[in-house]
Amino acid sequence: METWPVAAWVLLMTSLADVLKSVHSRDFTMMDIIMLHPSTTPHPGGFKCFTCEDAADNYECNRWAPDVYCRKEARYCYTSHGMDGSGESTSVTKRCATLQDCLSTGCVHTSHSGHQVCSSCCEGNICNLLVPKNESGAVFSSTSPLASAGRRTHFAAPGHVALTFLLILLTAGG
Repeated sequence: METWPVAAWVLLMTSLADVLKSVHSRDFTMMDIIMLHPSTTPHPGGFKCFTCEDAADNYECNRWAPDVYCRKEARYCYTSHGMDGSGESTSVTKRCATLQDCLSTGCVHTSHSGHQVCSSCCEGNICNLLVPKNESGAVFSSTSPLASAGRRTHFAAPGHVALTFLLILLTAGG
């Protein structure tokens, strides 16, 4: 038996698997975010955050998030992500937040069985698309200077800030 039919079969199955994976993706695309941002705001600098309370996972939160603007005094988007010992989501909460709400980001182990809750904050329209899964993602990413808060805050790495800035540019341009 020749090897080319086997190689062709493997390539066909790999391509089919990729197509099926993309059809059933549970991730939001950049186009989804752009479509969520209308051209008018209720107040200067108005923005939206994904909002949900105790959703089963990030997809369920983002899928059913109400399409409302944050109050004028809220300048950030807050995300809390609860995970079991294997890292699977148990709870996702997202909302608009003030600076005070965002001063304690990071991950906390809640039990001996490996459960942990990671929280993060970001500044910008619909910037809380992703959930923090570890200390690297559990940060406070801000595009404006912050006053000294006197509490431990994890600030974003330059790459995370650049990604947030890119999201802001793309949503503002649409």
